[in-house]
Amino acid sequence: MTYRLYYADDSAAMGVRVVLEEIQAAYELIPTSISMDSPRDPEVLALNPNGWIPILLWEKGVIYECGAITTFLCDRHPQNQLAPGMDDAERGVFLQWLFFFSSSLQNAYQMSYYPWRFCDTKEDEASVKRRSVTRLRELWKVVDDAIGENDWLLGKRFSAVDVYLFMLTTWLSESLDHPSVDSFANVNRVATNTMQRPSVQLVYQAYIDEVCTGQ
Repeated sequence: MTYRLYYADDSAAMGVRVVLEEIQAAYELIPTSISMDSPRDPEVLALNPNGWIPILLWEKGVIYECGAITTFLCDRHPQNQLAPGMDDAERGVFLQWLFFFSSSLQNAYQMSYYPWRFCDTKEDEASVKRRSVTRLRELWKVVDDAIGENDWLLGKRFSAVDVYLFMLTTWLSESLDHPSVDSFANVNRVATNTMQRPSVQLVYQAYIDEVCTGQ
């Protein structure tokens, strides 16, 4: 079958697209606006009432939430070994990091990019943004300490959580006073190594050219 992915650059759908490339699945991108200046497409709202992407269509249904889609694809295509199997000792740690990224870290980013979702008045938005910056520092340090001297988040084994880690590092913004990824040496090492994968080079080519090579 061909998966269909509601997609926009600079969104979490990019991470899902990398996973689709990694499992060498046939897929179709459905371009989707994520602009806050226009209402959400009714088609998107019908599939995800939150109005967010990624949204993945497959032959038996629809899935939204990046972490859920990632787990689904990894489990459906186990031959690519992007996730530990059900009985693998590292399965729990794999799920731990997926949930950590999709809840704690993404929530901290939302406080920067969508501060009005976390306060009642516009006057409080600056406080939310400041807390976002400190929260990002706290959470990325947790990840950095957990990696330690390991090659990947799961030790010697590359997995989809490393894709998720890389994706989230691309959301760090100097203009929003976010910490630099360079502040977290272990995170930066994993992200740099992940960036070398052909799947990431394909999906993130514009980012790599602009941010990493200055072109």
